Amino acid sequence: MACVADVIAVLEELYPSRRAEPWDQVGLVCGDPARDVRRIVVAVDPVQAVVDEAIALGADMVITHHPLFLKGTSSVAATTPKGRVVHDLIRNDIALFAAHTNADSPPNGVSESIAQALGLRQIRPLDPDDDSPLDKMVTFVPIESAESVREALTEAGAGHIGNYDSASFSTPGTGRFRPLRGASPAIGAVGEVAEVDEVRIEAVVPRSRRHDVVEAMRHAHPYEEPAFDLVELIGLPSADVGSGRIGELFAPMTLTDFASVVNRVLPATAHGVRVAGKPDQMVQRVALCGGAGDSFLELARMSGADVYITSDLRHHVASELREHDSMALIDVAHWAAESMWLPVLQVRLTQALGTTVGIAISTINTDPWTFRV
Repeated sequence: MACVADVIAVLEELYPSRRAEPWDQVGLVCGDPARDVRRIVVAVDPVQAVVDEAIALGADMVITHHPLFLKGTSSVAATTPKGRVVHDLIRNDIALFAAHTNADSPPNGVSESIAQALGLRQIRPLDPDDDSPLDKMVTFVPIESAESVREALTEAGAGHIGNYDSASFSTPGTGRFRPLRGASPAIGAVGEVAEVDEVRIEAVVPRSRRHDVVEAMRHAHPYEEPAFDLVELIGLPSADVGSGRIGELFAPMTLTDFASVVNRVLPATAHGVRVAGKPDQMVQRVALCGGAGDSFLELARMSGADVYITSDLRHHVASELREHDSMALIDVAHWAAESMWLPVLQVRLTQALGTTVGIAISTINTDPWTFRV
C-alpha cells in the first residue's frame, strides 16, 4: 500500500522540484504524508469542480498542474473559492499536490506530452537546460597527503563522470609560501619561506555538491589555509530537459491541415484553435510550449520552425512577429494544451506505484471560457 509520501517521492523523481522556477509554488499543498493512498485524481486546475469530482470518486489525493496558491495568502477561510477548496480537501482527508513549472521541462513533461500527442518525431527541447552543471575543483597538496585528499573529494561527490568515479588529474609541482605571525603551519616555520613538493589535483564537482566538496577538502587537507580554485564550467545543452519542444512532422502538410490535426488532438474548448499564417503555407518543423509561451517566440523563430504553438498569445506580440516573419502561429486554449500531460502522468504513476493505486484523469473541463458568440 502506498502513502502520500510514496507518491511524492515518485513525483520528485519524475519532475524534480528543483526544476521549478523561483517564483513558482510546487509540492504538497495540504494533506498528511503518512496517509494511505488508494485512488488519485490528476487534473490541470485545483478548482472546486475537480475537488467535488475527487470526493465523489473517493480519492485520497489530487495532483494538479497549476498550484492552488501561486501568490501568498493570509487566509484560507471558506468564504473564498480557494479557501472552500482547502476546507473540502481537509474535511475529506484528500491531499493536494502541485507539479507546475517543474513538470514543464523534464522528459514526459507537459510540452513533451503535447509534442507526442501531435505525432512529432525527433522531439527535443526548444530551450535546453544545462546538462548537469559542473564546477572544477583544483587544489594543491603535499605529495604524502594527495591520496587521502583524493579519497575525501570522491566521498563528497567530486570526480563522478558517467559510470565512473574517483576521476581526477594530478600534476607535480612546487608550492612556495611564508607563514606569518599567528600562523600554525603544518610545514615550515613562521617567518621563513618554505618550498614543498606538491601535487595539483583537479576533479569535476556537481554544482549542487560544491559546498560539501569544499568542506571535505578543507577537512582532509593538512594545511591550515589550503589553496584551491573553484571554476564554473560552461554546461552543454541537455538532449531531453528544457523549456518547450521542437520536432518534425513525418511529412509536410499545409498550415490548414496541420491546424485541423491540432484541433482534433486537443479537447474542444470555446477558445478553439486560432491561426496566424497563410492557409496553404507548408509546415514540417513544429515548435511548441505548453502554457503561456510568448517568451519563446524568438527562440522558435531562430530554430527554423514553420509554426509555433502555444497559449495566451497577446495581440501586439503576435502582430509584430507576423509582420516581420513567415513563421505561422497557432494559439490554443491553455487548459486544452496542458491536459495532454494527464494521460502521460497517469501512465508514469501507474508504472511506479503499481495497480494497488488507481489513477483517474479528471473529466472536468476547467477552461475558464465557456462559450463563444
